[in-house]
Amino acid sequence: MNAPWKGSLPANRDPFAAFICDELTVDAIRPMAVEMGWAPEKVAKGGLRSAVQSLSIASSPAILMVDLSECSDPLNEINALAEVCEPGTVVIALGTVNDVRLYRDLLASGIHDYLLKPLQPSQIRDTLQQAQAIFTQPRPQEADSPVRHICTAIVGTRGGVGASSLATSLAWQFSSEHKKSTGLLDLDIHFGTDALALDLEPGRGLADAIDDPSRIDGLFLERATIQANERLSILSAESPISSPLLTDGSAFIQLEDEFRDAFDMMVIDMPRSILINFPHVLERVDVVVLVVEMTLASARDTIRLLAWLKQNAPGTQIVLVANKMQGTGGEISRSDFESSVERRINYAVPYDYKAAVNAAKLGQTLVAASPASRTTAPIREMAATLAAIGSDEDVKLEESGPVSLLSKFDLKSLLMKKEPRREKNEKATAGARS
Repeated sequence: MNAPWKGSLPANRDPFAAFICDELTVDAIRPMAVEMGWAPEKVAKGGLRSAVQSLSIASSPAILMVDLSECSDPLNEINALAEVCEPGTVVIALGTVNDVRLYRDLLASGIHDYLLKPLQPSQIRDTLQQAQAIFTQPRPQEADSPVRHICTAIVGTRGGVGASSLATSLAWQFSSEHKKSTGLLDLDIHFGTDALALDLEPGRGLADAIDDPSRIDGLFLERATIQANERLSILSAESPISSPLLTDGSAFIQLEDEFRDAFDMMVIDMPRSILINFPHVLERVDVVVLVVEMTLASARDTIRLLAWLKQNAPGTQIVLVANKMQGTGGEISRSDFESSVERRINYAVPYDYKAAVNAAKLGQTLVAASPASRTTAPIREMAATLAAIGSDEDVKLEESGPVSLLSKFDLKSLLMKKEPRREKNEKATAGARS
């Protein structure tokens, strides 16, 4: 229903229609429709089912008001409306159930607003004016130079490094602080947490796209994505773990194309398994953010992934991000890590346990839940740098590190450096026994 902003209202569509269950509400809406310059007969008697029947044989209006008062299960029944609504239709729902959870779920499904009956004239007027403004306000980038679409893939070198947390934070920053329409694609089909981190239900959109790639188009994307805020849409899944991922990767390519047409920025939360099995997914990715931690295993896998990216995505810029950084206690130091992978770390994100717990409790990203945390500063800086690429600014992200004796990544050397006393004691013990 509510798609990403596509432009002015098409000439062949009615500006407004309403399907209302009771006469009292009909009498309240009709004067407001006349005040907005719309025909009063467009406010008809009937609820959601009447709207579905009517729109199945006629074009959708620009603004549609539907009454859910007679629906026993509004969330499920609203899906039938989504099947007949054309892209860009702004849907305003009315009802008698005063439930915050229902309100949030309806907004997440694509509804523009939910009004509680009985309605006040000022309430109707304000809502209709806000809906109409969607078609009259220009997109932010139209006033200036065109904004280039930027696709960023977030890849964790190891499980648990915080790649998904970083993906949701960056997407949130693009949409809220930089005012860019943003699509977040979570390709962890079975265990993705991007929707969960924002307290949203993932839906079946991504699973349906993988099962039948021929369905993927702009209308499918509009119905399958869920809204996290005005400019951020998420496509994810929570497929049963008994259902293996059976695809040739064509669905991912088609989704990337549709995201490119619909959004200014795209963020892909990409598991390593997807990266390795479907390397063609990176063909149109502009930036790969490689999330690492200060461990031997992560250093090893960083070297392997950097070599793989150099071979399979030579034109992609790479950003190295050390997440959950702590002052002391890491397996290896930052300098040793950088020497081993022959690259400097572009951004170091400090670990803030309290901020992470607070974000999880609130169902928000780190930057939204704890804006004053020391964790958020490098994330904001990174988001600003990536957003600047879309404005065609001269931004260079890659940076090589110093070469040293550890550049070959000798695991034994690092282990010996970690535990010199243990090795010395073992030799002494062996000598005594002999």
